[in-house]
Amino acid sequence: MTAFVEPAYGRRSLGDVVPAVGAALGFLEPGGLVLPEGSSYVVFLVDGLGARLLERYAHAAPFLAAQLSASEPATAGVPSTTATSLTSFGTGLTPGAHGLVGFTSRVPGTDKLLNALMWDKEVDPVEWQPHPTAFTRLRELGATVTVVNKREFARSGLTVAAHRGAEYVGADKVGERIAAAVAVSAERGSLTYLYDGDLDWTGHRYGVASRQWLQQLAMVDAEAEQLREALPSSVRLVIVADHGMVDSSAGSRVDVDEHPDLRAGVALLGGEARFRHLYCHRGAVPDVVAAWTTVLGDRADVLTRDQAVGRGWFGPVEPGVLPRLGDVVVACHGDTAILSTTDFPYEATLVGLHGSLTPDEMLIPLLVV
Repeated sequence: MTAFVEPAYGRRSLGDVVPAVGAALGFLEPGGLVLPEGSSYVVFLVDGLGARLLERYAHAAPFLAAQLSASEPATAGVPSTTATSLTSFGTGLTPGAHGLVGFTSRVPGTDKLLNALMWDKEVDPVEWQPHPTAFTRLRELGATVTVVNKREFARSGLTVAAHRGAEYVGADKVGERIAAAVAVSAERGSLTYLYDGDLDWTGHRYGVASRQWLQQLAMVDAEAEQLREALPSSVRLVIVADHGMVDSSAGSRVDVDEHPDLRAGVALLGGEARFRHLYCHRGAVPDVVAAWTTVLGDRADVLTRDQAVGRGWFGPVEPGVLPRLGDVVVACHGDTAILSTTDFPYEATLVGLHGSLTPDEMLIPLLVV
C-alpha cells in the first residue's frame, strides 16, 4: 500500500503559488515558496496534469518533461479535486479556510449537497467563500490580475468564490488564450492566469493510460511550448496543475448500493469516488466507522472528522467550514473507488478519478520556464 502524500501547505502547495508570484513581483513579502523575480508572470494551470503522470508519459510531452529535473513537485490540497484546488489557488487559502471542501459537500443545516462545479443558485458564492481572494489582494496593491478562461465560466459560482477580483477574459480556443496572455502580460507587475481543462475531461472519460489522453497531453505540451515562445523572455511562465489522476479498474470499485451495511447510519453521501464525505445520523459515527472499515479494509483510510482535521489534511478549519466536512471521511488507496450508482450515476461511467492522497493524485508539477 503506497503511503499518502500530505499537503505541503505554506511551503509548496498550489495555494502558495499566487502569494509567491506576488512576492516575486514585489507586492508581497516572501513566504515559504520563493519564485524568481520577473517583470510579469503568466501561470498556466493544466487540470489533471499530475507530476507522476508527466514523468510516466514524458515521451508524449517532451517540452514539459524537460523542465521536470529543474523543479521538485508541489502538492494539491485535500481533497485533490478541481473545485478545492482552484479555490486554494485563487484565494491563497487552505480548504479549511476557504470552505470548498470537495466536489460535493453538505450545505450545513440541510439535507442537500452543493456541487461546487455546477453550483446551486440558492447558495451565494460570496457567503460560501467570504474571504478576499489573493487576486483581490494583489490588485489592491497595484498589480494587474487577469483570468483567461472559457466564456461559460465567467460568472459561475466557482469563479466568483475562487477568482473574483481579477479581470476576466473569455477565451474558448488555444489561440485565443495564448494571444490574450501575451497581450495582458505586456504590462509590468501583472499576473495572468490561464486554465485548460481538456486533459482532465479526457482522463475522466477514457483514463490516463488511453491513447486519447496521451494525444491530449501532447496537445497541452504544444500549447505550453507555444505560449513560452510567444511571451517575451522577461515574462515568467509557471506551469502547474490542480491534481493528478488514477484509473480505477472495475474490480476495484465498491458500490455502496450493494452493501447495505455502508448505508446504515449515513444520512447523506457526499464528496466523490476517491474521497467520500459521510454525513451521519446523530450518534452513528462509531458504527459508521466500524462498518466502513470492515468492508474496505486496507483499501481506504476511514477517519472521523476530528481525526482527519488532526492530520492537517484541510489546514486549520474555521468553525463555519467544519460542518461541511463529513462526520466521517474516506480516503482511498490504490485504485479503489467508492461509488453509488443511485446517488451519482454519472460518476460510475468515469475511468480516471481523483480526490485522495496518493502520489499520483497529490503531486503536481511546478515548472518555471
